[in-house]
Amino acid sequence: MFMQSSAVEVKVTGAAGTIVLNRPDFGNALTRAMLDQFAEALDDLYRERRVRAIIVTGAGDAFCEGLDLAEAQSTAAGDDALQQWGRDAEAWRDLIVRLLEITKPIIAAVNGPALGHGATLVAAADIVVADAGATFGLPDVRRGLVAGLAGPLLAFRLGAGQAARLLLTSQAIDAAEAHRVGVFHEVVLPEKAWARAVELVDHCAAGAPEAIQLTKRLLNETLAEQLLLQLSSGAAMAATAHTTAAAEEGIAAFLEGRPPVWP
Repeated sequence: MFMQSSAVEVKVTGAAGTIVLNRPDFGNALTRAMLDQFAEALDDLYRERRVRAIIVTGAGDAFCEGLDLAEAQSTAAGDDALQQWGRDAEAWRDLIVRLLEITKPIIAAVNGPALGHGATLVAAADIVVADAGATFGLPDVRRGLVAGLAGPLLAFRLGAGQAARLLLTSQAIDAAEAHRVGVFHEVVLPEKAWARAVELVDHCAAGAPEAIQLTKRLLNETLAEQLLLQLSSGAAMAATAHTTAAAEEGIAAFLEGRPPVWP
């Protein structure tokens, strides 16, 4: 029996298990509850023997536009806030590490904007297929925040130079550019990303399960030996950034639709 909620849905199609982020009216922005539900859905699909690979996608016109900043802004100030940001960073790191450690292929089907936390989910996937209208970006520094997990992942996937460009400029790139630099592995016609992802699951399913498992361990344990340590360091930096006056101003400015005035 698969966990279902209004904001995170799970479906199985043949050998493909799909996790759907389902807050389309909010760009599928991630809440704390959604992170917990996502982790539970991931484990459910991992345990399901008929599922040979796991697809992550979004409902509506967005993949995931990041963290729910309204919920973030509601976190109280003081020691309680410090503890909450620490818990949030730890939960986010644990989910990304789980995506890397699960020995079934993870395929991102990017059907629209993948920003902030959404971009991090894309960077954590083994294979990425995107609609031609999809975009990818890390606007964190414009919110006074730090993309602590996206940084190590992008440096691992693309190299430090491209990671620096994407993180420091905070500019979103279109599907063609994301494909050129290697963020997106394939670009398909609009509304075809999930269907192509299902085809890729079938390709993965043609391999021996044991061989697929060992190959994922090779990629994400041996070749990425230092990545887990870097993700923990990045999570600590992200949590610290949330406690600053810059983050308070950056999040408020975003929610109020105005340019930030940096302290």
